[in-house]
This record gives sequence, structure tokens and C-alpha cells, in this order.
Amino acid sequence: MVAIVSTAAYLGLEARGVEVQVQIAGGVPAFVVVGLPDKAVGESRERVRAALSAIGLALPPKRITVNLSPADLPKEGSHYDLPIALGLLAAMGVVDRESLAEYLVVGELGLDGRIAATPGVLLAAIHAGEQGLGLICPASQGAEAAWAGSVEVVAAPDLLGLLNHLKGAGLLRPPEPGAVDPPGMGPDLRQVKGQETAKRALEIAAAGGHNLLMVGPPGAGKSLLASCLPGILPPLESSEALEVSMVQSVAGTLSEGRLTRVRPFRSPHHSASMAALTGGGLRVRPGEVSLAHLGVLFLDELPEFQRAVLDSLRQPLETGTVSVARANAHVTFPARVQLVAAMNPCRCGHLGDPALACSRAPKCAADYQAKVSGPLLDRIDLHVEVAQVTAADLVLPPPAEGSAEVAVRVAEARTVQAARYGQNGVRTNAEADGDVLDAVATPDEPGRKLLAQAAEAMRLSARGYTRVLRVARTIADLAGAEAVGRIHVAEALSYRRQAPRG
Repeated sequence: MVAIVSTAAYLGLEARGVEVQVQIAGGVPAFVVVGLPDKAVGESRERVRAALSAIGLALPPKRITVNLSPADLPKEGSHYDLPIALGLLAAMGVVDRESLAEYLVVGELGLDGRIAATPGVLLAAIHAGEQGLGLICPASQGAEAAWAGSVEVVAAPDLLGLLNHLKGAGLLRPPEPGAVDPPGMGPDLRQVKGQETAKRALEIAAAGGHNLLMVGPPGAGKSLLASCLPGILPPLESSEALEVSMVQSVAGTLSEGRLTRVRPFRSPHHSASMAALTGGGLRVRPGEVSLAHLGVLFLDELPEFQRAVLDSLRQPLETGTVSVARANAHVTFPARVQLVAAMNPCRCGHLGDPALACSRAPKCAADYQAKVSGPLLDRIDLHVEVAQVTAADLVLPPPAEGSAEVAVRVAEARTVQAARYGQNGVRTNAEADGDVLDAVATPDEPGRKLLAQAAEAMRLSARGYTRVLRVARTIADLAGAEAVGRIHVAEALSYRRQAPRG
């Protein structure tokens, strides 16, 4: 007789069903796990053996075979411990097989029988709901699993408590969904003195979800401006918050099942590797570009990143997804991010100041900026020069308009976009393309003439032309205009980087 317990394998944000098949047969005593297990799964034999011993049970002196089906799907992670243990108990007659058939099981076992947290419980709960099953998971992740909706969740602190629950001797209380974190208090735009052009570009970027590059000397306020962006972005919708939480669940960073409506803001150091930025590793995990999904990815000191690492962002910025290819798996993570980058004009940072600039200026600026490839710069909608703040700016009183006032205009513009695109699968102007963009962003006759002249003079690529239209549409939305006019096109062109002449 074979005992079967359902569990799941994770491929990106996809959970695939796995059957844990346990057979106890006569023969030389052995405990074998087959079905492409990784080292963590293979080591589960000892954890399961110790956990059963901790509750007063011993494995029978027979041949125990555990098959993880389908056998050609790689199995990674410690969340197979609990389903293997329950499959063993069912094969030994300790647990009723039929009652286990109603659940999908995930969880790591400690040597003392405790059930420890594992990444991906939210994905497992959603998959269980799709299959019409309940979920057995660690008690510490019950609040996370409860966000999946109408799924019966059994959150057990240890193996003995779970067995008592399954036998009806001591029922476990159903967990409640985790709390929603209140918005954090980040920097306010009132802290920014001067920099009106940069603040205007930041507002446009927030309203349309556009990528932004700020170039300026050290201490001009580029990092402060970037850190103000989450404070003017609209909060995550319920569906968006669930998407973000699924990525955090796979990465193992969703603590206590707490969801947040604040958009992610990730700021990796410039020494980050390609795997850290786009995802990968021995056990494929989401990178910074996926952890920033539906939020902001801020890259400070842009030219200091390795060029290959930066170029790995080109495909995610276009498609909104990142694919990690391995010999045994092809994993896709969401990566719909808003890229905000900052850089100095040259290595010394004082290109425009003859008193402070190095002796290699202006050649040092060309060499420094050449570290960032043209195709990546072409994917950035807004390029803005951030000037040095003067002493006269610093002594001025705080601006009358702060993040709260700007956030209202951004929210209104986002509402207009949501109504405009409806069911097209487009959230913001930055995502609009093809016929959808042509239908909403084609300028009036003066605007078309200006755009045609500028495209020739500035040598805009087809991608650059499209991005100018998107920015112009956002500027029109902020102005409350139905159609895109010449003035909107002119402002959008002012934020466009002109291609160098060779």
C-alpha cells in the first residue's frame, strides 16, 4: 500500500503540484528518497527520523521508499520535510490516509518536531485553493497563507500538535490574515531646496510610471529626490499588493504574513552581481528587479555598476518580466519596475565647475558616461540635469508644496489612466504601446510637426519616439488635457537625451 500526500514545487511564481508517494516494504532496512531531490530534500531523511523520534515514534526496520512525482521535475527546498513525515505516518497507520488527501502540505521539520517556516507558503496556499484543497503549513506562516482567500489553513506549531488536530484530539485555531502595514514616513519633498526642474520630472515620472535619470554633482540632492518618490506614488491596489507579496513569499522576506500597500523601493549597492540584480543563484531566487516589482528600483552611482549587470536590465525594462534560464529549469519572475538612476557627470563630479574639475575634463566626462550603454539610456524616458544647490537656496524657507500635494495630482493622473486603458492590461502610460498608444497619445497638428522636426534633429530611435509620446501623454494628464498638444510635446522633448553625433 502506498500513502500519497500532496505538496508543491516552486518555479518562479508558479507552484506545481507534487505527489509525495511513500511505500514501506519488506527487505533490507533503508530510507530512500527519489524524484530529482536536491541536497536539502535528500537530508530530510535525518530530520524526519529525528522529528518522529521526538514524539515517541520510530521508523519500522523495513525498506522505505519516498518518490516525489513527477520524477523529472527538480525538487528544491526543505518544505518537503512535513509531507514526507505525514506520508510515512500514513503508511504506518498513525494518520488516516483519506484525511490527508484533502490537504496540500508544506513545512520544514526541526529535530525536536517543531515545524519551521519555509519560503513560498503564499504560492502554495493559492495553488491549494485552485486545486480545491486545504493547506497544512507552519504556524508562523498561517497569517501569510490566510491571504489566499477561502482556503482552509491548518497552521501547526509542531508535529505532535498537527497529529492531535488530524485525529480531532486538539483542534488548531484557523489563522487570521496578517496585518496591513501602515504607510511609512519617508522623506518629504519639502526637504528639497530648489531643484524645481528635477521635482517636476519626479512628478511626471510618478504620474506615468516612467523611468528617470538624474545627472548632477555630488551633494545636489539626487538620492534625496529618489527617496521622496515612494511618498508621492499611489498605494498598491489589493491585487497589486498580492503580486508583490507573492514575490516576497518566494524570496522568504514576507515576515509574519504582513502585507503592505506601499510600493517597494529597492536600492542595491553598485557592487551587486547580475544574479543579485536580475535573479538566479544555485537555487533560483528573485533578484532586486523582481523585489521592486510594481515599485521603484533606484540605482545610485549608475556608471559604477558593472556594464554587463546594467545591460541585463534591458529586457526586463521592456517586457516587465525577467527570465532566468538554467539547464534543468526556465524560471520567470515579474519585473514591472520604475527605474530611477542617479549619476555624477564625471568621475570627480565637478565637470561644470572650473575651480573643482579635474585636469582631464571634459574627456573624463565622456569616458565616465560611456560606461552606461546607449541602449539602456534609450530605455529611460526622462533625463534631467540636477544643478548644485547654492547657499541662497539653502537659506530659503521650506517650499509651500510637499509630497502630500504632489501625491494628489499624481493620484488624479493615475485615475485618468486607469479609466482610459480599462481592460487592456495596461496600468500606466509607461506601459502603453502600439495601437493603444496611438489612440490616446497622437498629438495635434502643431505637436506632430514639432515631434517630427525634433525626431530628425535629435536623431530619436523608434523607441525614443514612442517614449516621448508616452511622456507627453502623462504631461497632458497632469494638466487635465484631453488631447496631447504642442506644449506637452515640447516639455517631453526637453527631458530627452540627444543622441551623440559620431
